[in-house]
Amino acid sequence: MSEQKILVEAIKDGTVIDHIPAGHGLTILRLFKLGQLGHRVTVGFNLSSHNNVGKDLIKVENIHFSDEQANKLALLAPKATVNVIENYTVVKKHQLELPDSIESVFSCPNSNCASHTEPVNSFFYVKKRNSETKLKCKYCEKAFSQDIMTESQT
Repeated sequence: MSEQKILVEAIKDGTVIDHIPAGHGLTILRLFKLGQLGHRVTVGFNLSSHNNVGKDLIKVENIHFSDEQANKLALLAPKATVNVIENYTVVKKHQLELPDSIESVFSCPNSNCASHTEPVNSFFYVKKRNSETKLKCKYCEKAFSQDIMTESQT
């Protein structure tokens, strides 16, 4: 069996989100509206990784993520790396941390929530207890597991 190498084109300036758990790349693209930014986006699904577990990869040209934007990704890909690229060089590596709150990313799974009928942005408080992450809606005050949040968005 011959060894194969997969090459993904380098970007001059932008952000690279690497080590996304396989299968989560499309969800991140959709929830964070990365395809609607008006810049070239390169996506790799189920790429090989050094630990033999598949991963997804997203490169967004000409967009530099802030710490706050990068931390929102920690809800879906806590072990992802978010690198800011300038002139083909990594100039910053974001260390992802769960944010205290997240706004305008997820819709509340509670169909009776006021966020569905009122002109407000969704808003959730983020809490981590033991190994489970919960998101509590600011409007209906119901708490949801991270898994329920991501499943309800598809």
